[in-house]
Amino acid sequence: MNILIDLFLTFAKIGLFTFGGGYAMIALIENSCAEKKQWITHDEMMNVTVIAESTPGPIAINCATFVGYKQKGLAGAVAATAGMVLPSFCIIFFISVLLDSFLEIAWIAHAFMGIKIAVGILILDAAIKMIKKMQKKPLPLAIMYCAFITMLLIDIFALRVSSITLMLIAAVISLAIYMMESNAGKAGAAK
Repeated sequence: MNILIDLFLTFAKIGLFTFGGGYAMIALIENSCAEKKQWITHDEMMNVTVIAESTPGPIAINCATFVGYKQKGLAGAVAATAGMVLPSFCIIFFISVLLDSFLEIAWIAHAFMGIKIAVGILILDAAIKMIKKMQKKPLPLAIMYCAFITMLLIDIFALRVSSITLMLIAAVISLAIYMMESNAGKAGAAK
C-alpha cells in the first residue's frame, strides 16, 4: 500500500508544480522516477516518452500510467494517473469559477508571462537531456536534424500542418529505413 501512496504523491507533486503541459513535465518525471526513486531506467524513460507521444492522451498522463503499471500493476497505474490528473483538475476547476476576474489581476497576468518562459526552459531541458542520451549513430542524428529543421520551417512560415500528418510521415520513413536495414542484413547474411 505504501508504494501506491508514494506513486500518487510523487505524481501529484509533479502535476501540482508543473505548468505548461506534458512536455514540461518530462524532465520532472525523469528526475523523480528514474534518478531519485529508480522506478524506471533512463532508457525506459526515453522509450515511454516516444510511446506516450504516439498514443492517445496527454504525454505526462501516459508516462505516469506506465510508471505506475510497472511498479504495481493496474492499481499502480490508477494511483499514478490520479496523482497526475487531480491537482490540474482542481486548479482548472478553481480558475474556471473565478475566470472573469482572475486574469484581470495585474500580478497574475505578469506571473503567467513568466511561467511561459519557464515552460519553454523546462521543455528545452528535457530535449537536451534526451539528445545527450540518444545513440550517436549517423541515422538517428540525421533524422533528428531533419525533424528539427522541418519543425523550424513550419513554425517560421506559419504553415498549417496536422500533427497526425507529421506522425504518419515519420512512421512511413521509420518503416522504410527498418525495411532497408532488414533487407541489407539479410543480403549480408546470405553472402
